[in-house]
Amino acid sequence: MLSDCSEMDSGALVSSEKEEGKEGASYTYWVRKITEDAAPVPVPRKLTPEDVLPCQSHSATLGSAWNRELLFSLGSMHFSFGRAEIEDVTKCVGDAFMVIVRNKKRVGYTYELTLKVKGEWTIQGEKKLIRGHIDFPEFSFGELDDLQMEVRLSETRDILHEYKTQICKDLRLFLQPVREKLLQFEEELRDR
Repeated sequence: MLSDCSEMDSGALVSSEKEEGKEGASYTYWVRKITEDAAPVPVPRKLTPEDVLPCQSHSATLGSAWNRELLFSLGSMHFSFGRAEIEDVTKCVGDAFMVIVRNKKRVGYTYELTLKVKGEWTIQGEKKLIRGHIDFPEFSFGELDDLQMEVRLSETRDILHEYKTQICKDLRLFLQPVREKLLQFEEELRDR
C-alpha cells in the first residue's frame, strides 16, 4: 500500500508502509521525474572491438600470471619412493566476482581446476616415469576446508594395482599446498 507522497524539485519521495495491524519498518525511496532541469537519460551504446579488447587482454593476462605463479610456487614434492611436480595447469575455468551491498564489498568465486603432474617412482627397483592429472572439481569462496581432489594416472598398464594406489596416495599430498595457494587467492580477491 503506497501512501504519503510529497513532491520535491526533481523527484518524488515515496514511502511504503505495512498494512495496518502488521509490525515492520517502512522504507523510503526516490522516484525520478523527467523534468526540464533533470540530466538526460543515458543512451545505450553498442561496444566497439576497441572498447572490449583492453578488458579481455587484462583478464587473460591476470589469469595466466596466476596460473604460472601456482605452478612455480608449488614446486616438486618428494615421497618415500619417488617425487612429482606440477607440469601445467590444463584447466582453470570459473568466475570470480565482487559486488557492493550497503557500502560493503562482497567477493566470491567458483572454479574448476585440473593440474597436469609428472614424476618418477622407484617400483621394484626400477625408475618409472609417471604422468597424470589432479582434478579439483568445483570449489567456491569460503569452502576450501571441504576441497576435494581426484587423481587420474596415465599410461600405467605395466604397474601393479598396489603401486598405483601408493602413487595416488602420494599425489594427494598436493592437496594442502594447493589449498594454501587458494586461500592466498581468496585474500587477494578480498583486498581488491
